[in-house]
Parts: sequence; structure tokens; C-alpha cells
Amino acid sequence: MIDLGPHADYIVASYAAAGLVLGLLIGASVLANLAAARRLAALEAREASKPAAAKQ
Repeated sequence: MIDLGPHADYIVASYAAAGLVLGLLIGASVLANLAAARRLAALEAREASKPAAAKQ
């Protein structure tokens, strides 16, 4: 492995923490996108089911 010197533990822990935070942010973004897509599909379905006179 690469010699990181006397601060290797701190460096590895920092990279692990940054990776965890980025992973959580990506996961939250994906979940928010899925929720928004579901809400949009529900709104579009509700709009499509309205009578033609109500759409104008």
C-alpha cells in the first residue's frame, strides 16, 4: 500500500467519511427523484382523467 506517513489513519478516515457523505447525498437525490416522478405521474393521470370541458 502507499505510505501515507504518520497521518495515515486520519487520511483514510477522512476519505471514508467523504465517501459516506457523498453516498448518502446520491441516495437522497435518487429517492427524491423517484418520489417526484411518482407525484408527476399521479398528477398527469389525474389531469388525463378529467373531462374535456374541465381541461380548458
